[in-house]
Amino acid sequence: MPSPGKLEFQTDGLIVSGDWTLAHYARLKREVHTGMAAESLAGRSVELTSIDALDTAGASLLADLLGAQRLYDLTDEAPDLPSERRELLRLVAKAMSNPDGELPPRGSAITEFLAGIGRQVEGYWQQQRLLIGFTGQILATLVTILPTPWRWRMTSLVAHVHQTGLNALPIVALLTFLVGAVVAFLGATILDDFGATIYTVNLVAFSFLREFGVLLAAILLAGRTASAFTAQLGSMKANEEIDAIRTFGLSPVELLVIPRVLAMVISLPILTFVGMISGIIGGSLVCVMALDISIPQILNILENKVRVIHFLVGLGKAPVFAFVIAVIGCLEGFKASGSAQSVGEHTTSAVVQSIFMVILLDSVAAIFFMEMGW
Repeated sequence: MPSPGKLEFQTDGLIVSGDWTLAHYARLKREVHTGMAAESLAGRSVELTSIDALDTAGASLLADLLGAQRLYDLTDEAPDLPSERRELLRLVAKAMSNPDGELPPRGSAITEFLAGIGRQVEGYWQQQRLLIGFTGQILATLVTILPTPWRWRMTSLVAHVHQTGLNALPIVALLTFLVGAVVAFLGATILDDFGATIYTVNLVAFSFLREFGVLLAAILLAGRTASAFTAQLGSMKANEEIDAIRTFGLSPVELLVIPRVLAMVISLPILTFVGMISGIIGGSLVCVMALDISIPQILNILENKVRVIHFLVGLGKAPVFAFVIAVIGCLEGFKASGSAQSVGEHTTSAVVQSIFMVILLDSVAAIFFMEMGW
């Protein structure tokens, strides 16, 4: 028969034994109130390992007897205490230390502002660490499967190239065509003051070969494809399909991530090339219709004044942007939990992070190429 809990006061400390449960709550409460006050136990040992049974009612009485902070500290000083009992005592001690759920006093507005910035910086740093680790895992998986062609997922790769590349061609071509026309109008407006409207062709060619072609295509794919990757993988995780893949002994990175990353690396250079051509055509159309510059003049300028290095600089950035966009989209998909809200939040985060990283990398590349004289 279970024995009610009791307190055994000794000269050098206190031994708590028996059952400290709700069934004996009234008796234990009287014993605690008539026993030694918590202040008189300061500096004396307390033995908790003799407790036979414990629930939240008994733990709350121990917190009244010993003090919440003292009870919390005792859980670290009792290595023989069962883990589940230790966690229960800690939980009750935390609750008893702040029974009304009062929030800690707020600091000044400046302190709160700086603390908020610090939390955001820390969160961004943790995100970058996770992104670097995930990138390493993808590269390691690539190195593993490259020598084994039978493990290549060619059907999945072709399907994702069709989805990310071919289906995006019309919107990329239309957008870059319109932006090329806008750049030509703006350039002509400024250059007309100097009587140098002929250089509008150079302006459009340089801007689209080096920057706008790859940047617009990458931003479009960041919003169109990175979000799709996150939503697809997030939904698979919510439906426990990724867990099922692991159960079959397959690697989700090899099966789901590698085809998407390679498809993006293949698609974005193609879209970049289409964007360059469409932008130059849009700017050339404005030059022909509004500036009376003939097509032979435009072709002569493109052939003699625009170096191939500008085309190579723009095209060389495309695989890097594609890899970053795909990795961020897949990583956010794996981070999503089972709820629809989580999938939506991570989809938004994937788009924002992808666009931010593309613009950041493009800025770094622009400075590097300028210093190199390319």
